[in-house]
Amino acid sequence: PLQKIAPFLSAANIDLKGWDDDFYRNVCGGDFMPVLNTLKLMKKLNIFVEVTTLAVTGFVDDESILRDIARFIKNELGAETPWHISRFFPQYHYASAPPTPPKVLQRAREIGLDEGLRYVYIGNIMDGGGENTNCYSCGERLIHRSGYQILSNKILNNKCPACGAVIDGIGISGDEK
Repeated sequence: PLQKIAPFLSAANIDLKGWDDDFYRNVCGGDFMPVLNTLKLMKKLNIFVEVTTLAVTGFVDDESILRDIARFIKNELGAETPWHISRFFPQYHYASAPPTPPKVLQRAREIGLDEGLRYVYIGNIMDGGGENTNCYSCGERLIHRSGYQILSNKILNNKCPACGAVIDGIGISGDEK
């Protein structure tokens, strides 16, 4: 199905919920490898992909798991692939689990950046920086966000105005109307 809709699909955000078969089977009720294979196929089909991982307390909050996910994204999808790490809040089957501590999200962001990802975001928390887009080359803050609101966008012609680095994404220029 993905190959049939690919000509009509420019971008997608895919949840990579965990990092092993047991987690996918026992917690998600699905299979792990089809998710990885779909992500790789999207890249091959030139669909711009963003990956979201919910940092579930006690399941997807270990540094080694987060590092493995970041390495997969970098090596298989490319450094330009945005990675969103979202805070878990207790609900439904996991109502007794605690919410993800903010320090876990900050550490996950550091891991992603250390592994060479250009764009790593923190979601479901107002943390004062992890939701912004910064230039991977010079560090200039390009898109300033607060929650789901864009407060400013300095990207011009898909480039950083400070250093000229090409900023990856679709429809990201502040100069677009």
